[in-house]
Amino acid sequence: MVNYLLKKSYRLKDLKEIEFNDLWGDHGVFTTMWIFDKPSKILFFKEHINNLIKSSKTYSVFKKTLKKDILNILKENLNSKTKYNHLLRIALNKKTLSISLRKRIKPKLNFDLKLVKLKRQKPEFKNLKYKEILKHLTKLDNSRADIGLCSNNKIFETGTSNLLFVKNDKVFSPINKFYKGITYKFFRSKIKKIIKKDISINSLKEFDEIILIGSGKGVASVKTINQIKWKRKNLKFYNILSGHYKSAISNCKSYSLSS
Repeated sequence: MVNYLLKKSYRLKDLKEIEFNDLWGDHGVFTTMWIFDKPSKILFFKEHINNLIKSSKTYSVFKKTLKKDILNILKENLNSKTKYNHLLRIALNKKTLSISLRKRIKPKLNFDLKLVKLKRQKPEFKNLKYKEILKHLTKLDNSRADIGLCSNNKIFETGTSNLLFVKNDKVFSPINKFYKGITYKFFRSKIKKIIKKDISINSLKEFDEIILIGSGKGVASVKTINQIKWKRKNLKFYNILSGHYKSAISNCKSYSLSS
């Protein structure tokens, strides 16, 4: 059961508060950001908002004042005296803008990946068609497990994160049919080379490390995939990526509600 610090919805045309609707399953888009510390910081805030606006245009739910509206709603709801360690979700359809805050759960090192035959609709976009994924995720302890989304004997992403695969000090990523998240793009700028490759389920045993990256989990190392008897061989690249991520956190400026 998810405990929310905040759940609010607003009518998009005039920002009047209405009954909360998480908008899951609707035609629309969302973004999830990590808000932390006091005064509050939001990691990769500018990138998240710009990407949300870009996606809203693709899904024809864009409004000219959208960025200003989001900033005003955050200013109204975020408390400067609160020390946050939460996930801030902003969701949007044609008529409604919803925000929520839930506790961010740090993943354990004994993390398991459960393979499921499932893929998101139009996976290249951060859309709201997540109900089937959420059905699976609600059955898991999200600090210890996630689901690997598989189709046609290939794995593309997890229910919450992007995936990187490491073999012989080389880093691999699926070619396409997955959402390239903001955290994924950050690491793409830090890693010398990410090799694009179809990652078949049969090939998973070849990899030394499998790493989740995303706003929700930061950097998480998969220890086991019990269905195929895969076990992590080392933590070398997990430690390297964690170092880059910690640097981004250290360099993150206090979140300015007027920015």
